[in-house]
Amino acid sequence: MKTAMPPVVVQSGQALRMVGCGILHKEVDYLIGKNGWNVETHYLDSSLHNYLGKLSQQLDTALADYERQGRETVVFYGCCHPRIDSLLESHHTLRTQGQNCIVMLLGYEKFMEELERGAYFLLEDWALTWEPMITQAFGNNLAVVREIFHSSHKYIVAIRTPCSLDFQAAATAAAAFIDLPLVWMDTDLAHLEAVLAEAIARKQVA
Repeated sequence: MKTAMPPVVVQSGQALRMVGCGILHKEVDYLIGKNGWNVETHYLDSSLHNYLGKLSQQLDTALADYERQGRETVVFYGCCHPRIDSLLESHHTLRTQGQNCIVMLLGYEKFMEELERGAYFLLEDWALTWEPMITQAFGNNLAVVREIFHSSHKYIVAIRTPCSLDFQAAATAAAAFIDLPLVWMDTDLAHLEAVLAEAIARKQVA
């Protein structure tokens, strides 16, 4: 994706508010700082992907609050809720383009290449909260949890970015918990940067 970096956003003297998933919060904050974008962030818990009702409610509440404040917003989410685009339309805003955060980080081709091999993608934020997040969503029966993952995945690919800390122990424990092999992938932030730039640029002319 080739997108020129947009100029600093000016919205009536106020920063653009980016509301989105906290799964890549370190990476997004880094890119905002690197490019000098006049953007402030509001992150929602990354575990909301497991609870669609809570996700839509919290996103709706955040956008409504900023509307009342007269603030312009842009949303950092993929197709993480079946009605996300209609929700954003009702708030006169838009989101980053991409099916999910992994597509935005790696690009569609790399994502599909690994997905077709049976990958489950693990980012640092999820690795650090893995067992309680998984058992809260799927229950405490380990055999059932493993069956859920084994039915559609052959291995876990843990993704490291330039912003990642050392989460090797957490990733190893996550893979062992669901009894899947663990592999590692390193990626830069070029694709994510282009995705964010494109959304900010569209918001400036929307």
